[in-house]
Amino acid sequence: MTAAAEPHSDLLRFEVDTDDRIDRVVSLAMPSMSRTQARKWVEDGHVLVDGAPITKASTFVYSGQVVEVETPAAPVIDPRARELPLTVLYEDEHTLILDKQPGLVVHPAPGLDDVTLIEAVAAQYPEVREIDDSDRGGIVHRLDRDTSGVIALAKSADAQYILKEQFRLRETTKAYLALVEGRPDPAEGIIDAPLGADPAAPYRRAVLEGGQSARSQYRVMEQYDDEAALVEVRIFTGRTHQIRVHMAAVGHPVLGDSVYGHGSEHIARQALHAWHLGVTLASNGAWREFVAPVPEDLRTAIRALRTRHPVRVAPEIGTLE
Repeated sequence: MTAAAEPHSDLLRFEVDTDDRIDRVVSLAMPSMSRTQARKWVEDGHVLVDGAPITKASTFVYSGQVVEVETPAAPVIDPRARELPLTVLYEDEHTLILDKQPGLVVHPAPGLDDVTLIEAVAAQYPEVREIDDSDRGGIVHRLDRDTSGVIALAKSADAQYILKEQFRLRETTKAYLALVEGRPDPAEGIIDAPLGADPAAPYRRAVLEGGQSARSQYRVMEQYDDEAALVEVRIFTGRTHQIRVHMAAVGHPVLGDSVYGHGSEHIARQALHAWHLGVTLASNGAWREFVAPVPEDLRTAIRALRTRHPVRVAPEIGTLE
């Protein structure tokens, strides 16, 4: 189908020249618009055929009919969001896997002036704005501001549903690297302790009887005498601050975590990195595992601890040179 589409005020008006579905007619008349976007505009009532609103994307229109598309006002986008660098680990038509830098907030909050990951993704991947809850920017899980590493986002409503269900049903795999204080004993263990809002400080979480179930499994990868340890933590639930609270609860808070532990001379943030993420792709049903490289500030802290306390280097991490 081809059509000479001419804008008129806030309407795009054109005559159909080939019988076809209305969503396909609109997307072909507006090359910058995806089929998904066209379908949503139809369903939201922005499309008229011969003056009558059409809200079913599968409606057939015929040669000679006149289509009018009410073009919604373009969203106001913070220029900082367009310029924020995003490190892409993987991308297809439905899914985006990023390596989030530390210090980047995932979603907006009252009083926050910093640009967020959601805003940057929406600015640089316009298709996520068409997801029904587009204020979430395709987010299906979260990382704390100062936690770095791999995070999955959806680029379509279908992918968002599929990915969110995987996280809800605990069908994903999530492994983190953390530097923690002291010498964990035993060197491997499972922490199964419910979490909830700390009654003494609502911005914190705490182990609480009657809280939400939370389960983490840790293993020491490198031990730096009694000062600190590098641990891998696998989580089977995704509660807010789960690793930070669990490790603090067993006496080994994450290094640099001033909320649940102490500041550190080795790193200016909590030494926590989302290292591995395994998901089933929405595009083809394939299982994929993604790895976010150890960021420079965490590499520096590990090297400093290795120098102070010579250890056998964990082969999974390597020398970090």
